[in-house]
Amino acid sequence: MIFNKKLVGDFIIIAIGSSILACGLFNIHAQSSISEGGVLGATLLLKNWFNFNPAITALVLDSTCYLIGFKLLGKRFLIYSLYASMMFSFSYSLYEYIGVIQFLQFDSLLITSIVGALFVGIGVGIVVRLGSACGGDDALALVIQHLIHCKISFVYFFIDIVVLLLSLSYIPFNQIVYSIITVMISSFVIQLIQTYKFKH
Repeated sequence: MIFNKKLVGDFIIIAIGSSILACGLFNIHAQSSISEGGVLGATLLLKNWFNFNPAITALVLDSTCYLIGFKLLGKRFLIYSLYASMMFSFSYSLYEYIGVIQFLQFDSLLITSIVGALFVGIGVGIVVRLGSACGGDDALALVIQHLIHCKISFVYFFIDIVVLLLSLSYIPFNQIVYSIITVMISSFVIQLIQTYKFKH
């Protein structure tokens, strides 16, 4: 009974985190010219370099990261992560149906990058705190953290910054700058939420 209560509680928290992430990605990132790092950024990179279909490359990259995560982090990671991915997809579709939330639209790209980073950082931070992942880049970050025992903020920042720097091959520098700001802030927020010690 205790296990079931914990499982339900974890799933509710993961759903909240996935919804926050989906809200930020749809209402802020998808509506602006701010680029993505991680797996999504890598799929766009491969599309521009080799004309690979992003739908296929995203599936391959995400599946590979999940399988590695399952191998190193166990069955619980896989179950929680598949649930998080489903909640993210459901939430994103729901936000698409609702339409763009106007008060989350800003004229300033700097404000857009900061607010977007907070949504991503809080949403992902909640999910990874429970040892799960919304996408392949989250799974990869957890795997690398598990292997080399470093701060997850460093892992996220490193993965994203590599993809963003490579993206300079087809994206203007002034556009990448705001993406780097987003990555820096979101990585810090993810680290903060994952490691925060709640007082009992």
